[in-house]
Amino acid sequence: MPNIKIFSGSSHPDLSQKIADRLGLELGKVVTKKFSNQETCVEIGESVRGEDVYIVQSGCGEINDNLMELLIMINACKIASASRVTAVIPCFPYARQDKKDKSRAPISAKLVANMLSVSGADHIITMDLHASQIQGFFDIPVDNLYAEPAVLKWIKENIPEWKNCIIVSPDAGGAKRVTSIADRLNVDFALIHKERKKANEVDRMVLVGDVTDRVAILVDDMADTCGTICHAADKLISAGATKVYAILTHGIFSGPAISRINNACFEAVVVTNTIPQEEKMKHCSKIQVIDISMILAEAIRRTHNGESVSYLFSHVPL
Repeated sequence: MPNIKIFSGSSHPDLSQKIADRLGLELGKVVTKKFSNQETCVEIGESVRGEDVYIVQSGCGEINDNLMELLIMINACKIASASRVTAVIPCFPYARQDKKDKSRAPISAKLVANMLSVSGADHIITMDLHASQIQGFFDIPVDNLYAEPAVLKWIKENIPEWKNCIIVSPDAGGAKRVTSIADRLNVDFALIHKERKKANEVDRMVLVGDVTDRVAILVDDMADTCGTICHAADKLISAGATKVYAILTHGIFSGPAISRINNACFEAVVVTNTIPQEEKMKHCSKIQVIDISMILAEAIRRTHNGESVSYLFSHVPL
């Protein structure tokens, strides 16, 4: 693939390497370091003049440092005459702050969109945005890829009784995602209505739908402290579900998440590798990982060659 360069930020080098391997490319040379006053310094170690540049950086770990590093890398490539700079952001940072849910609340996702545009990004590739309207915060093209095809594949290969399962959304926001998966599998779905008194704490839950004597599969786009899904799992078991699985695109797992999962009644908690999971898997045997590097790699290949990306919305590349 001529005229293409892929650089990795420091947030998820493992995923970047998998993407490069899949495309048969070497990762570009880049050195990211911090000065002693904690300023980020980026040195691009090869010419990018006239090239199609892809920078892979996920919104995880030290989120603000990684975001700043991405902005600096985009800008460094842009002013070094790259013909096009695409930010590949598997997990979009600040995606949950996408509306004014209280007076004087910021819309930080829009701010991040503006920062990416101002730094010089020409195109964004991301995965399972918390709300797909976030694409409208940008004036540049955004490809919001779905983990859904990979999730369907995992369900069919790893849950023997999937034909008698029920797909459950832990909140009303994920209803669309869940109905789409339930339709593709030709099974029923259920909803859990939750009320939050304050962020990261759930007050009460109501299950809508019948899960008696079925395998329940909770599907959501992200789990942070895991309060919601662990609550939901208890609710499902007490409502008569035989087993509970959780499938999440972005496993952030901060704070008490790991101990909550260990104590909860999940058969497995399945996440994709948009965020590095190796450390968390050491502390929790229930976590399993779906590799989505081939979806991102194929999106990069298609974008570079000027082909349509919409095939990826319903198929896993082989």
